[in-house]
Amino acid sequence: MNNFKTEDEERDFWKNNSPLDFFDTESAKQGIFPNLKPTLKSVSIRLPQSMIDDLKILANKRDIPYQSLAKMYLSWGIQSERKNSKLT
Repeated sequence: MNNFKTEDEERDFWKNNSPLDFFDTESAKQGIFPNLKPTLKSVSIRLPQSMIDDLKILANKRDIPYQSLAKMYLSWGIQSERKNSKLT
């Protein structure tokens, strides 16, 4: 690889060259990103006020946000359904 003396020299180089010209596909390895957080998508859901109140009380006892607790409950329910559907 080139050793550039200035940023302008490097900028001029990359104007006329592609990084793909220097990429060795034979030695490329698939990246592993264990700490990458999943993409989150906001959704709206209508719940009875009493359910939200109960959720907030339970979340307060665990000292976590009620939306985080709701995600945990949804995750547990989904995992349970997946296990049960595999058994039948």
